[in-house]
Amino acid sequence: MFNSQTTAHSFHIPVMGLGFTADTPIKVAKFGISSVVSIMDDHMLEDLRRIYSRKLQIPYIPIDDKTDDSRANRIKAYLNLLHTAVNKQIEDIKTQSFEYGIAINEYFNLLPDSHGMKMLYEKMKQEVGEVKEALQQRLKEAISPGKIDVNIMTKVDKINFDKDGNELPREYSDALSALRGFAESDLESSVVFSAGMNPALYGYAEQFADFFPDANGKIKKGIILKVSDYRSALIQGRFLAKKGLWISEFRIESGLNCGGHAFATDGLLIGPILEEFKNNRAELRQVLFDTCQKALTDKGNHLLPEDIMPKITYQGGIGSAAEDKFLIDHYQLDGTGWGSPFLLVPEATSVDKDTLDRLVKSRKSDYYLSHASPLGIPFNNLRTSSGEEQRLSRIEKNKPGSPCYKKFLSFSTEFSAKPICTASREYQNLKMKQYANGNTTLPELEEVLEKDCLCEGLSAAVILNQGEEPRRNLKAVTICPGPNLAYFKGIFSLKEMLDHIYGKAAIVLDPERPQVFVKELQLYVQHLQHELSKTIPEKTQKFETYIEKFKTNLSQGIAYYQDLVTSFPIDTEEVIENMKSQLLELKEKIAGLEIVKA
Repeated sequence: MFNSQTTAHSFHIPVMGLGFTADTPIKVAKFGISSVVSIMDDHMLEDLRRIYSRKLQIPYIPIDDKTDDSRANRIKAYLNLLHTAVNKQIEDIKTQSFEYGIAINEYFNLLPDSHGMKMLYEKMKQEVGEVKEALQQRLKEAISPGKIDVNIMTKVDKINFDKDGNELPREYSDALSALRGFAESDLESSVVFSAGMNPALYGYAEQFADFFPDANGKIKKGIILKVSDYRSALIQGRFLAKKGLWISEFRIESGLNCGGHAFATDGLLIGPILEEFKNNRAELRQVLFDTCQKALTDKGNHLLPEDIMPKITYQGGIGSAAEDKFLIDHYQLDGTGWGSPFLLVPEATSVDKDTLDRLVKSRKSDYYLSHASPLGIPFNNLRTSSGEEQRLSRIEKNKPGSPCYKKFLSFSTEFSAKPICTASREYQNLKMKQYANGNTTLPELEEVLEKDCLCEGLSAAVILNQGEEPRRNLKAVTICPGPNLAYFKGIFSLKEMLDHIYGKAAIVLDPERPQVFVKELQLYVQHLQHELSKTIPEKTQKFETYIEKFKTNLSQGIAYYQDLVTSFPIDTEEVIENMKSQLLELKEKIAGLEIVKA
């Protein structure tokens, strides 16, 4: 489905943490590569705007906390800076000579060899005179920047208060303020909603004209839904369509084989999920189109173009050109997302040198699914990060928890009427006292002490990478790579990574790396084993039903993969043979998993 005539690249770089992709557009959008910026931490974005304003010689007027609607205005100002900077880069590239220009040649050299513009570029190099000049002009006209999309994690939506402690109106909550900053910015791109439905946030999008089609059917601000299965896509898509809001893309992500927060399904595997999207794509489009058109008609708004189609893409654990190509071709995808491997590409992401060194030296056992997130959602973590070192050191000194300045994840009202963060020093001290008084168990306490300050830890690297110190000198970095990164070793150039993605030249991966479908299945079997090991006083009927459903879904997924590898040339013969034996082994392991009665 990927159309090389309308899009420069078949992949995008997803959001990573709060800061690792915060300035990625300035690095890669000039080459037509799309990426996603988190807009949850307005303080970090303000620091970056100050830094880049100086670098790009753009006037900088600080937006402090006393400024009216400071959060939305900081986000808007930073996004406008990105928009201005990237457009200037594109203008500069278009003025370059093909004979001497570096960036203009790099733009086309990074494209896949099968891309129409890459083939035209190669043809141009062989021509002379007026024919060559005409082709050069066509190529320059084809140059366009990658999208600067933004991410809002829908669950991060703290209600805010004024300086006198009075609750502010709903539109000043964290998520709604972030959406307002994006909606009022100059960007022509999309917002990625992740982590499930937030009705207040989705409803608030109705307030901004840019989310609706204009007289020509063009939508300036698109909506992308990150989903883990078809049912979620349909429910959320219809909710938005009833408001006249069109979903420009469904971004399917593996429940476990991904970076950051992990949203495990009940054993539904990505192969069958993609098959369901493929088989129901036309129906999904028609349901949403009809619903959306009716809502737009009722509102008296301009209608969608008759030929509009939502894109469908996949991200999570892809590691080779063969996997990427099979996913796009077999499931008729409009593209893929490559995340964690780009943490090893300084030309694309912002990882400070110390953390980069730790990633390169890390072992497979250093990547694990943790309880670090104050949201209570499993979180992919690195055992050897400086953030983990700091967390453990504080516990050792009997000073667990973090000072809580940004308060983005302050949701617990266990000890106070006003919500506090479970990673904060205040909360963890109260939990320690509770344990000392015999009012909580040791496993519960240990899980709480595992909570880490993601607000500071996930934003520090981008500031450190600029040669500056984060506010209050909080330099410890928490990093959240997916398990796939364990199989990549080294630091790579942008060209090396893109050549790997497109099959021009392969990065040497750990030979033990399983195929993407098998890796996810292994992770789900581990997850099931963990679920079965939980200490539950009495295994209820509900728990037993959940486990049986989980096992059934995994078994059906294995049967699907066994049929797939015998029906399609999914990869090399060696990879396919390995898959066959691994699937059999995992099938036997699942069959042997039983509930242990208390």
